[in-house]
Amino acid sequence: MTHGCFFDLGFLYWLEKLRNPVLDAIMQFFTYFGQELLFMVVALAVFWCVDKRKGYYLLSIGFVGTIINQFLKLLFRVPRPWVKDPNFTIVESARSGATGYSFPSGHTQNVVGTFGGIARSTQKRWLRAAAIAVLLLTSFSRMYLGCHTLADVGVSFIIASILVLALYPLFKSMDEHPNRMYGLLAAFLTIALGYLLFLKIYSFPADLEPEKYRDGLKNAYSLLGALVGLLIVYPVERKYIHFETKAVWWAQILKVTLGLVGALIIKEGLKALFRPMFGAALFPNAIRYFFLVLFAGIVWPLTFPFWSKIGRKERER
Repeated sequence: MTHGCFFDLGFLYWLEKLRNPVLDAIMQFFTYFGQELLFMVVALAVFWCVDKRKGYYLLSIGFVGTIINQFLKLLFRVPRPWVKDPNFTIVESARSGATGYSFPSGHTQNVVGTFGGIARSTQKRWLRAAAIAVLLLTSFSRMYLGCHTLADVGVSFIIASILVLALYPLFKSMDEHPNRMYGLLAAFLTIALGYLLFLKIYSFPADLEPEKYRDGLKNAYSLLGALVGLLIVYPVERKYIHFETKAVWWAQILKVTLGLVGALIIKEGLKALFRPMFGAALFPNAIRYFFLVLFAGIVWPLTFPFWSKIGRKERER
């Protein structure tokens, strides 16, 4: 019995035969590397503690990649593999993380953009090898677990790889050509606005599920707010803050941990504040993510001289 095209369900049925509890657990572990939360943690940790240029680079890959991914999902509206063929089974532990349409893979987009960006921008061979291993295993895990087809994963892999390679030279030279960033961020903002307008004016067919359209619209507002925030953060930080990323290792851990807690408080605090004011409206997500980016790029870095001072004292001992 045939199970369809190799790039569609054919490859997944072959992988289904390889499943066992040990591999299920391993693949479920690696699939977490493609979650949006991990992308935010890694990108902010790099921005705050390693290199601002690399931080901007990873955040831009993530934001633009998500817009492209969400646009394609709603444009094509491809159902998940087990919806296409009820005889196909997903690994149950992965079901809760497999919402939305199938094509292209959001987890693959996130992990290739994040860890591919790390691999491209680092000079450390061990880190590059580790990053490549993580992105390959995570991409494979989405097919092994039954969440995506080879076409879903392959297209996301290609899109994210193009962003990683195309954006790197621009961010690598941003210190020598700082004004380029304004044009680049303006282009990103235009893409975000285009995606929002697409959702507002495009006549979707009747097969579009309302909750998936709502999720797409929510993401559109969130990304638009984040990119407007980034367009403000860049010149303000460059002209007035000039934060230092260096500190001793334990100070870096505290810096990232407390910064993430602060970001979470702003994100969820504004959500609780806006709910009684605006009800189920989605546009407040743009405001929430705008202030979240301002906190991450301007407010929290004002504390960095304290963390760097601790680092200097430690090194002088």
